[in-house]
Amino acid sequence: MDSWKKAVVMSSIGAAAFLFMRKKYPAGVLATGVGLAVLASEYPDKFERVRRSLPEYFERGMQVMEMAGKAGRRITEAAGRGAFDIWEEIGG
Repeated sequence: MDSWKKAVVMSSIGAAAFLFMRKKYPAGVLATGVGLAVLASEYPDKFERVRRSLPEYFERGMQVMEMAGKAGRRITEAAGRGAFDIWEEIGG
């Protein structure tokens, strides 16, 4: 990778981090996109592999979020009941 491309990628990552910290989310996304575009132009085959595997990542992420939601509901239900009810449920 040429040194100017490395500089563009690193600058865009730094700018994006700064913009996200300053809560300027649209500008941060734009800066990130610039860096990703330069990387994609340098390594198109690797980005094609990532693009093809994105649905799997989203599916796994949705499964994790679903499990977290179920756990949250159970915790909320348990918190609403008294300690005696919980003790009775587990056989005490």
